[in-house]
Amino acid sequence: MSDGSPPAVEISSPEAGTIKPHCRPARRPYRWAFPEMTRPQTGTRGLSIALRTLHLASFGILLGGHAFAIEADRLLPALYLTIASGAGLIALEVYIIGLYWLFLGKGVMVFLKLAILLAVPSFWEYRLLLLLSVLVIASVGSHMPARFRHYSFLHRRVVQGGETLQIGSSAKQVLENADAQ
Repeated sequence: MSDGSPPAVEISSPEAGTIKPHCRPARRPYRWAFPEMTRPQTGTRGLSIALRTLHLASFGILLGGHAFAIEADRLLPALYLTIASGAGLIALEVYIIGLYWLFLGKGVMVFLKLAILLAVPSFWEYRLLLLLSVLVIASVGSHMPARFRHYSFLHRRVVQGGETLQIGSSAKQVLENADAQ
């Protein structure tokens, strides 16, 4: 009868000595952030659709509010929902592909939108133009061909789901050197 714990099988290696499988040394810290393969997307589709719908609706309210000169204080709930849903969408992407997402075409488009949005407080009188620019970038970014959205500037190729995410030797050496220190 099993108590639910892993079997006490011992493994020997010259580097580690004798260890039990459930007591193996900690993984390198960057492995979660930079996985060797894309993670399975099982169960993420519904969450992605829900977050995207909330994001579009809240941004639409925010844009419309600024277009019709609604007081900024009254638009704060829409702003917070837009930020939260956007953060959720980014977290979902990072879960699937790791921080490699930052180097994909779609990740670059998100950072372009964020840069423009960060300019809104400084250029308040141009906020409607800035928000419309973000809308155009979002529309183009989400409807451009996959060869651009999924192109990795780090890998210098299109990255598809379920494939190995090995990187070039120079980038790999940087990660290994960081792990050694």
